[in-house]
Amino acid sequence: MIYNQARTFLIEHFKYPEEISKYEYVPNFAVRGLHYDIQKGLLMKIDAFHYIQRGTVYRGLSPLSDEEVLDLYGGTFHIPLHEDSGFYGKGPRVKQFMDIFSIPEMTLLAVANDFFITNDIEYDPVHLFKDISEAIGMVHLKGFMYKWVMQDLGEFDLRGEETDAVLHRLVSQGKKLFLITNSPFSFVDKGMTHMAGKKWRDFFDVVIVQADKPHFFTDCVKPFRRLDDNGDLRWEKIKSLDKGQIYKQGNLYDFLRLTGWRGSKVLYFGDHLYSDLADLMLRHGWRTAAIVPELEHETKVVSTNRYALSLTWLQALTGLLEQLSKHSYCIRIINHNLYNPQFGSIFRTGHNPTYFSRRLCRFSDIYMASLSCLLNYDLSYTFYPRRTPLQHEAPLWMDQLCTGCMKTPFLEEMSHIR
Repeated sequence: MIYNQARTFLIEHFKYPEEISKYEYVPNFAVRGLHYDIQKGLLMKIDAFHYIQRGTVYRGLSPLSDEEVLDLYGGTFHIPLHEDSGFYGKGPRVKQFMDIFSIPEMTLLAVANDFFITNDIEYDPVHLFKDISEAIGMVHLKGFMYKWVMQDLGEFDLRGEETDAVLHRLVSQGKKLFLITNSPFSFVDKGMTHMAGKKWRDFFDVVIVQADKPHFFTDCVKPFRRLDDNGDLRWEKIKSLDKGQIYKQGNLYDFLRLTGWRGSKVLYFGDHLYSDLADLMLRHGWRTAAIVPELEHETKVVSTNRYALSLTWLQALTGLLEQLSKHSYCIRIINHNLYNPQFGSIFRTGHNPTYFSRRLCRFSDIYMASLSCLLNYDLSYTFYPRRTPLQHEAPLWMDQLCTGCMKTPFLEEMSHIR
């Protein structure tokens, strides 16, 4: 829906060729966390060390060869830090797409680039990026997305019963809950009523709508305003944040002053690493939890026998890479395609974590596919980080793996390569 409406704006408002309307949305083409080279019009996946993953660079809907990529980037797959996306995901030349709603934008960018290239029409990729960004922005500013969701909530998998169960559990254990959202109250009220019932506001001690994140976390000037029962703004100065009331705008500094909720005793859930989590972790010391819906699909993939077998072989062959590099590459491609044929997993580029994965681990203490994952744990449960091998520990770890000292699936099938 976002794609279709933005495409319409692109044609009607920005006067792009009508033929672009023939390009339908391509499901599962793009994944979250990709980077877009604004000047070159290229969509790609970059790892945690600023290297482009080979085979994931697309101009339009077509992949570029490694040779073409090297030619475009001066003989290297590395994207310099000063060109890469900055703290909030956008640099001078490269933007990272971090939220779920950016997937239609990436697809429209790919489609529009493809149209101009296949029809041999001269265009400036910078202008195209700017116009599509504005078209996507118009969809949000004009409230189309809110209207679509509100018209048919049943069409969306909102995990209402599970969300309701999580909220009940937290409140029953005496936890203080607050909601800070950029959405308007009418949208929040309808969605939360659908998921948690008409008395959903009883769960929350503070509710803040149209907060304008991430500026909410950095701006110390914009005051809170209270909404009355009709949704109209009140004019009195806010001296306290009271349960049962709805507040608009405001800023985190006043929020901290009025609630006293500070530091590591606060756990904040969000689905956008930059808009929701980064400032809270780095500036204010809150604990953060990232909601990553893609985990549901990716955990299903890693739980399959096919993936476990491929991964076991890949780990073993890594130790014999010089002799078996061709086989290792083929197996890596198999695992790559299990997630997404174009870009693979949102968490990995081969052996390295993706740039998205690195940011995810930097800005969130824990992450999960949905809030309902908390139902699997007691509220007194403590999460501990898992030990992973450092570079100087990796040889010992691989020796243990290849000699059978560690219990590994399908180890019998690779015993002949010891």
